[in-house]
Amino acid sequence: MIEISNNERILLLQGPMGSFFTRFAAFLRTNNAQVWKINFNGGDWLFYSGINTINYRDTMEAWPQFLASFLLESKITKIYLFGDCRYYHREAIKVAKSGEVEIYVFEEGYIRPDYITLERDGVNGNSSLSRDPDFYLSFPPPASEPSAHPAQTSFGRMAMSAMSYYLAGALLRPYFKNYEHHKSFSVIQKGFSWCRSGFRKALYTRRDAKLTDRLAKELSQRYFLIPLQVHNDAQVRFHSSHEDIEGFIEDVITSFAHHAPGDIYLVIKHHPMDRGGKHYGKLIRRISKKYSIGERVIYTHQIHLPTALDHARGVVVINSTVGLSALIHDTPVKTTGNAIYNMNGLTCQGSLESFWSDPGKISQSLLESFRTYVIERAQLNGSFYGRDPFPTPGKPQ
Repeated sequence: MIEISNNERILLLQGPMGSFFTRFAAFLRTNNAQVWKINFNGGDWLFYSGINTINYRDTMEAWPQFLASFLLESKITKIYLFGDCRYYHREAIKVAKSGEVEIYVFEEGYIRPDYITLERDGVNGNSSLSRDPDFYLSFPPPASEPSAHPAQTSFGRMAMSAMSYYLAGALLRPYFKNYEHHKSFSVIQKGFSWCRSGFRKALYTRRDAKLTDRLAKELSQRYFLIPLQVHNDAQVRFHSSHEDIEGFIEDVITSFAHHAPGDIYLVIKHHPMDRGGKHYGKLIRRISKKYSIGERVIYTHQIHLPTALDHARGVVVINSTVGLSALIHDTPVKTTGNAIYNMNGLTCQGSLESFWSDPGKISQSLLESFRTYVIERAQLNGSFYGRDPFPTPGKPQ
């Protein structure tokens, strides 16, 4: 999927927090590419410095013109970046397209846990993947099932990369004084969030210990699962009709109260990466009490997700990749946002109100064709914090 011609001239913008882009640059250079990197803050600088590195310190307003000039002067042919919704990257994509420079976007994997995403021009809501079921059904099936090595993602490596990134960002803030992050950039707030996440995990693991078993037995096929996304997920902000997670929760509970069968439950699962941030307990209790369905609404943090997907009557998401996981578990899905897998034959195309009574069926042939195509055309087997998806010089794969 990563095709590098001789003498390719490549620019890297912001990558995942950590050393992934440093290793990626080494891979590109072994393929005779010339590589440049632009850093925007101390965290970027910490994990990538050296030859052909530029520290951008000017304002956000000056960024598009700076980049346009740089691409022209350096004769850049391709740009690689992580995430297409942050300001610097949105503007970079506009500039690159106007100058006919190819853009490639990394993102977390559509297929979890052993893949990461790499697409040309955009990902998720900006993906160029077809939403036409006939396109995938007409695509020739592969000779064999796609296979993947374990990604070996290290949570500790990810956590240390994040803390180091935010700490360097804080210490070098005076040098990169014009930089504006797409999320909170406070190392104190991030540290507090990690500590609170650990505390809550221990607390909720004990509290929710018996719930997974209850879902698999007593409540099997008697509940809808609502997996929440992280509160500052750009996919919610840019590719959803909801302004925030709170609005999504309120709409879902309200619809459930008015239209779901009276013996069906609603299980709302908190996102594990948001454990140290938001908590929706009071909101969920207030809305549930308003409609007198408190005993049928369960808010949980630590249930076993594959088990919950297996036994759910259906799943409602905004545009989370958990929706695709649910389809793989043969559990019907309703999306309320722009998702790559939202198409007739995979997800419910009717209203949310109708979904509670008639979740529909999944076309397994379409799902197999779609999954195979996505793996072949938009996924790399590996991890940002584990096994590299590209050969690393001197390191066995």
